[in-house]
Order: sequence, then structure tokens, then C-alpha cells
Amino acid sequence: MDPRSEVLLRQAELFQGSLLLAGLPADDLLGKLPAAGGWCWHAGDQAALDARFGGRSHFGVEAPAHGFDAAVLFLPKSRDLANYLLNALASRLAGRELYLVGEKRGGIEGAAKQLHAFGKPRKLDSARHCQLWQVTVEHAPEARPLESLAEYFQLPLVDGALQIVTLPGVFSHGRLDRGTALLLEHLDHLPVGKVLDFGCGAGVLGATLKRRYPQSQVTMLDVDAFAVASSRLTLAANGLDAEVICGDGIDAAPRGLDVILSNPPFHTGVHTNYQASETLLKKSADHLQKGGELRLVANSFLRYQPLIEGALGNCQVRAEGQGFKIYQATRG
Repeated sequence: MDPRSEVLLRQAELFQGSLLLAGLPADDLLGKLPAAGGWCWHAGDQAALDARFGGRSHFGVEAPAHGFDAAVLFLPKSRDLANYLLNALASRLAGRELYLVGEKRGGIEGAAKQLHAFGKPRKLDSARHCQLWQVTVEHAPEARPLESLAEYFQLPLVDGALQIVTLPGVFSHGRLDRGTALLLEHLDHLPVGKVLDFGCGAGVLGATLKRRYPQSQVTMLDVDAFAVASSRLTLAANGLDAEVICGDGIDAAPRGLDVILSNPPFHTGVHTNYQASETLLKKSADHLQKGGELRLVANSFLRYQPLIEGALGNCQVRAEGQGFKIYQATRG
């Protein structure tokens, strides 16, 4: 059981009615709170929740349409995303209870200050290195459309500027990260055909590829619903067409690919997690056709080269700089 869920269950008498658990972990919490429902935006967690509690967890970037009498937000890593989620929940809870739970090292004490906008918050519990806060929503805000919180930046390319649209919670919100910037300098001589942008985020790589190789069939994949929404906005802003999939890791990707391109993720919330990236490398041969190429950027300290060599039988460092390396390998 997630420690945040354990803290909630220490106060279980508060959570017996119609309750929305926003950003809930994929544990047994719904089993302990039979009247509760979930709101999830992580495809892997949603799949696990659906398998155990079919129909009880809503998936997407907007709160479920059905009513609820109280809500708990599991604090996300991103402060911008927390702002959006708190606003979305509080706008539906005038005169009712909104709870916030999170890990101390995840910044729960600072985040709890955001509850002052809605009423007088109070700390209900502190245990398992987590805190639980509650506020009665006396000042219900107007719900803010998610797209109104989007940030935009221009990506100068040799074939014209690309507009990137990022939403709260998406990797490198509002700016180009250094790893992706390095990879953008090394997109030449890629095979044309079926291309996957794995961990697409705001769609920087996928949109750039579609612009540069318009005859390629580009698929963009991310586990996070907010990233998928961002990628779709980026494509629309540039008049580009590509398939965008929300799925949990490389198993959700098509096969028979000519290219896998990625700046693979290695964080989940406040914790470091290399599983999705390492699984991508180990299973890359299953998704690439013969002669297909894997090209990715990663922090120099990550030992990805042996994993790539183990999967594809070859790997070279194409470039490096600013603490990153670009790896290139071909399926024989």
C-alpha cells in the first residue's frame, strides 16, 4: 500500500461517502473505500486500476463529469499541475471538503499553502513521511480551462520555426530541455517510414520529425494524458498530422518500426524510476524491423549502452555534450 494511502486510511471515517481520489496510486485504496472513485492520468496506473476495480477510475486531463461530495488530491510533482488540479476540484466543491495528501519530500507543506485560496486549511495527520491536509471550500473558484494554462515557445529550425505547446505537469514545461536540444542537432539520415517518438512529452521530437520527414508515418507515445494532450496541441499548432497514443511503455507501441527516437523518461513523481526506459531498450528489437534504427539521448551517467548492445548487438555514441550522450543502434 502506498504510504499516502495509508495516511488516508488512518482517517478512514472521513472518506466513506461519495469521494473522488485524484491522482490515486494503483494500490488497494479503492478496495478499502468502496464508495470512492478515482481520477487518473497515468496510463499504467489506470490499466492496473481497471483490472482490479473496473469502471471506478476515470482517465483523462479533466475531472469526471459525475458529481462527488468530497475530493482528495494526491500531490503531483509539478506545482503548475497541482494548481490546475486544485482549481478543478475546488470549483466543484463549494461548501464541501477538499483534501491534499503528499510526501514531505514532495513538498506537501508548501503545497498546502495553496489551499488558503479556498478557505482555512488544517493539517489532519502526519505519518509515513506524509501529511494530510483538509479545507472546507468557502471560496469556490471559476474552473480554468486547461488550454488557458498552456505555455508556448518557438523552436527555430532550418526549415522554419516550430511552435511547441506545453501543458502543466508535462516534462520541461514551457522550455526546451538540454537533452532534446542535443538530439535535435542529430536527426539527419534517419530511415524514412514508420517512426516512433517514445515518451513524446510536448511533441518536440515527433513534430520536428514530421516536419523534416513528411513522408514518414509518425507515432507519438506517452504514459501521461497531459503529455498526450500537449503533443496533440503542438501538432495542431503547426498543421501537422501524426498518431498520438497514451499507453504504458513500449508494449503499447506499434511493431515493424523503421525508427525509434526518444529522450526517455526516468522519473515517476518524486522518485527515480528507470523501468520504462530500460524496458524500451531491452525490447527495441521486438518493435524495429530489420535495418530499423534506435536513436536516443540520455544523461551520460546512465549505463544504457550495454542494454542497447544486448538487445540489438551494436551501439555507438553518435555525439555527446552538456552531460548527455546520443546513442545509435541498428537492428541487424
